[in-house]
Amino acid sequence: MTVLVTGATGNVGRRLVDRLLAAGTQVRALTRRPEAAGLPGDVEVLRGDLADADALATALAGVDGVFLFPVPEGIEAFVERAKAAGVRRVVVLSSKAVEFADGNAIGERHRVIEEAVEAGGFEWTFLRPGAFATNTLAWADSIRAEGVVREPFVDAQQTPIHEDDIAAVAETALLEDGHAGAVYALSGPEALTVREQVQAISAAIGREVGLEEQTLEQARAHMVAEGMPEAIADVLLSYGERNVENAEPPVRTVEQVTGRPARTFAQWAVDHADDFR
Repeated sequence: MTVLVTGATGNVGRRLVDRLLAAGTQVRALTRRPEAAGLPGDVEVLRGDLADADALATALAGVDGVFLFPVPEGIEAFVERAKAAGVRRVVVLSSKAVEFADGNAIGERHRVIEEAVEAGGFEWTFLRPGAFATNTLAWADSIRAEGVVREPFVDAQQTPIHEDDIAAVAETALLEDGHAGAVYALSGPEALTVREQVQAISAAIGREVGLEEQTLEQARAHMVAEGMPEAIADVLLSYGERNVENAEPPVRTVEQVTGRPARTFAQWAVDHADDFR
């Protein structure tokens, strides 16, 4: 079986590449900068992206399954060329934000992709994670430089998921039968406040990390200054505010799909301790 992985250098895609190779799968990756991809030698690395029609046609030739990183631009061309190439399975890295009825920018971005893939007639599977544990890597600079995390809504709860657990579900959906038409909500195994996540990182790196609560205005200004679009910043802040009082419980989808429990945030922090030191 040959699988095309888009977003192969990202947090989830890179883990998926390793898993697919270990399973004996032929892996092809589409990336804008093959020379900087740092992928294993067994991966066929092609230059391009979803907006490059010629590169897409080449990348999809002879492919059985695709892991689709969520880029709405070029999604129609992808579907058209994947159908022409005879691609059978498409696993989409989507978002739990699709489930929210408030018309938010993140959810709409992913909904466009889901609808296009579903209309394409593939054996599709949609992965809808909530908070990624890797989101906390945004704290790494301030932890290393000052030993502090600055966040609003420090008592908001999330169920952060390890990127390798997302990759494990994607691997299963690509390589095994029984997942066509499935929509998988994904989470870590426990609900944690920002305080508790900071404590887990402190334990993993062996030194105390402080926590300073920002105002909503301070947080938004920082996010926008770091290059985040204002609409996305507003959505993320609204999630945080909602999660103070109305946090959703964790789900067991990772275990149900893969047969192995999802990793805790404490384990994720240990795995990534060097990023914070």
